[in-house]
Amino acid sequence: MCSSCASDPATLRDGKAKDMADADAAQTALRALHEDVDRRAGALARRHAGRLRCGRGCAGCCRDDLTVFEVEAERIRRAHPQLLAEAAPHAPGACAFLDEEGACRIYADRPYVCRTQGLPLRWLDEDGEGEVVEQRDICPLNEAGPPLELLPADACWTLGEAEARLAALQCAQDDGALRRVALRSLFRRTQKSASGARSEAKTSEGPLG
Repeated sequence: MCSSCASDPATLRDGKAKDMADADAAQTALRALHEDVDRRAGALARRHAGRLRCGRGCAGCCRDDLTVFEVEAERIRRAHPQLLAEAAPHAPGACAFLDEEGACRIYADRPYVCRTQGLPLRWLDEDGEGEVVEQRDICPLNEAGPPLELLPADACWTLGEAEARLAALQCAQDDGALRRVALRSLFRRTQKSASGARSEAKTSEGPLG
C-alpha cells in the first residue's frame, strides 16, 4: 500500500472496520470451540462422576504462570472489563482470576485449558528412541477408580485436536506469530498496588478506641 493510501482517512476507516470484523469473527469461532469442548468434556465428566472430586473452590490446577493465546485473552477482556479495570488479581502463587474462596471469577469465559482439568487425559508423545507412545494422566484428587491404563481411549480427553483448532484461530489473527498473553497481565491493577491501597485505607482510619 502506498504512503498516501495508508494515510487516507477512508482507507484507515476501512482497515479498522475490517480488523474489528475479523476480531468479532474470531470471537464467534472461539465461542463455538469452547462450547464444543464443554459438550464433550461434560459427557466425560458424567461418565467419570464416581471418581471426579473437582468442584467450586478446588483450585489445585489453577496455576499462576498460565498463558493463553491472544484470542482467548480477548474474550476475557470483552466479557469482564470492570473486573480487569477495578479488581485486583489473586495473590501470586495461584491463578490471578481466583477469588478469596478459590472460585473462578471468569468461569463462563475461562480458557480452553481450564475446561478439561480433572478429566483423564491422554496424548501421544515420542520416547527417547523416537517411538510414538501414549501417555496418560489425571489430577491426583481423581486418581481413585479404574486404572488409567485400562480405560478405553474414548473414556479420556485426548489432547491435540482442540489445541490445533485453537492455534489455527490465533494463527489467522496474527499471521502465525501465535502470540500468548499471561493471564495475570490482563489486570490493570497489580496485587502490590491493591495491597498498598488497603494499607493506606487502614492508616487513614486512624487508631481505634
